[in-house]
Amino acid sequence: MKLRTRLIISFCIIIFVPVLLAVATIWGFGQYQMKAVRQIYNIDGNAYDYFVNSFKVLSHFTKSDYEQLQDVAKDEPEKLEDRMYLDGANQRLAEKYSYLIVRKGQDLLYNGDNGSNTILEGDLPEYDNDAIQSAASGFYIEGEEQALIKQIDFTFRDGGDGSVFIVTSMKRILPDIKGVLLDLMVSILLILVFTAGMLTVWIYQGIINPIRKLEVAAQNIKAGNLDFTIDIYGKDEIGELCRNFEEMRFRLKESEEEKVAGEKENKVLISNISHDLKTPITAIKGYVEGIMDGVADTPEKQDKYIRTIYNKANEMDMLINELTLYSKIDTNRIPYNFNRINVADYFDDCVEEVGLDLDAKNIKLTYINYADKDVLIIADPEQLRRVINNIIGNSVKYLDKEQGFISLRIRDVGDFIQVEIEDNGRGIAAKDLPFIFDRFYRTDSSRNSATGGSGIGLSIVKKIIEDHGGKIWANSKEETGTIMYFVIRKYQEVIN
Repeated sequence: MKLRTRLIISFCIIIFVPVLLAVATIWGFGQYQMKAVRQIYNIDGNAYDYFVNSFKVLSHFTKSDYEQLQDVAKDEPEKLEDRMYLDGANQRLAEKYSYLIVRKGQDLLYNGDNGSNTILEGDLPEYDNDAIQSAASGFYIEGEEQALIKQIDFTFRDGGDGSVFIVTSMKRILPDIKGVLLDLMVSILLILVFTAGMLTVWIYQGIINPIRKLEVAAQNIKAGNLDFTIDIYGKDEIGELCRNFEEMRFRLKESEEEKVAGEKENKVLISNISHDLKTPITAIKGYVEGIMDGVADTPEKQDKYIRTIYNKANEMDMLINELTLYSKIDTNRIPYNFNRINVADYFDDCVEEVGLDLDAKNIKLTYINYADKDVLIIADPEQLRRVINNIIGNSVKYLDKEQGFISLRIRDVGDFIQVEIEDNGRGIAAKDLPFIFDRFYRTDSSRNSATGGSGIGLSIVKKIIEDHGGKIWANSKEETGTIMYFVIRKYQEVIN
């Protein structure tokens, strides 16, 4: 989920969820409490009306008691002088947070407020038997005790003026209604806490938790530890950041592994070059000492020694050239000079040059060109000659027959020219064949002087051929020989 969407949903949850839950809670809780209020306060109809009109609540609260006292004052006024009757009526009123006061003339006959006199005599209204009085009427007084007073004026049997007052205390009235309001406030508070907690958990899992994992990952990378994974696959911005971070970690790990492998290869290369340079240097030193000591005491011996020294120097030069080219390969900086080359002319010259050297080594060379005389390729002549020389040089190195031969064949295979170089050497084992183009791979583990080399010759060949847009591979059979194949794309003019 996108972070923007998550924020929009969070906003909607903050706005609507508390409102909906509060409404549902108020309605359900209110229905239960209103039923209780109706039973307690003897309220008929819609109880919610009484919550918004407190005077109506207070008036209705003592309605039945007022009507009963009104009947008594009219028909049996003597009861209002009976202490026992008044105590009973006052006790019923006490359950409704009210009490009874009876006045005769200007004297109080009865005060049900336990004699506390919080309602003073001066606060009570005057006798007015002509006024219209009902259970819904009354007046509100303020003072030490705020109260609603309902009045019933009547005449005693002896003709004296009498008044009965029902006093309802505001400080003690409607505790259940206040409890309902308190419960509703607590419910709304719990709803807000629940909503905040739910959002906190959701945001923590969607944002904070992935950020914590990224923090741990960053600490691992800082410490050089790249062997871990970030297992977050969300589709939001945080998930995208985690995937990018994981890709960065993977790239760093690959780079580190390549660096370690490169260092290992460099060590192998230095070891190979050191080993392979030691052999010609030792030979050169031996032949030079022979000349200096007078061992080569005839012109023929001197000529032989000098030629040997020259050949060994050439071997050293070839090794150093391979090392130089290897450094360029490793940084993809091989210098190429591509030209259109006539296949027949180019390979005729190569065979003539290579043939002289092979004749001197008693190796027979055959050359067949099956392609047309006018076929052209796009190639760097110098680098392509290096490919041919490296392959033939490798074949010569592993020739173990008394009469060795090397065959060079050129074939036209559609859009490519295929070059085949076959020898009758000792061949390559099937287990080694897939790896012969890898850098520093040697099939000869003994590393003797006869089969020495840097171990990068065929890897250089593969790199050059691939840079020409071609491909190289080999077939071989032990004790029979090896055939090297490579293809180079033909030159084709584009006609507009």
